[in-house]
Amino acid sequence: MRRARDKRMFTAAKDAVASQAARTFVNDRIARYGQVRELKIDSRAKTVTVVCELIGESEPVNVRVDSYRLASENGQHFVEVLNCSCSRPWLHNLLADHACGRRWALPAWAAKVL
Repeated sequence: MRRARDKRMFTAAKDAVASQAARTFVNDRIARYGQVRELKIDSRAKTVTVVCELIGESEPVNVRVDSYRLASENGQHFVEVLNCSCSRPWLHNLLADHACGRRWALPAWAAKVL
């Protein structure tokens, strides 16, 4: 029982560190469009929740990766978004068309913590 609790605590701590690093990583790449205010990774459930402040939007935008899969190929690590949703219909459709089912290369640090 204690061992399972310790593992959950370790996973939660690892996810918190990964979430902060991912938030910084994503913000560097989307600065032209806005910023990520919150990003939370749940590596056990394979989900990610994101709250963004996008330029031109009066309210924060919520994005959720409902499931993802990790893969390795020739020493390179990837994440594939399997299903996602968004609080804005136009952005939900954009994500469905251009993010879901697509593999994204992961930096080395991300592959280690996910």
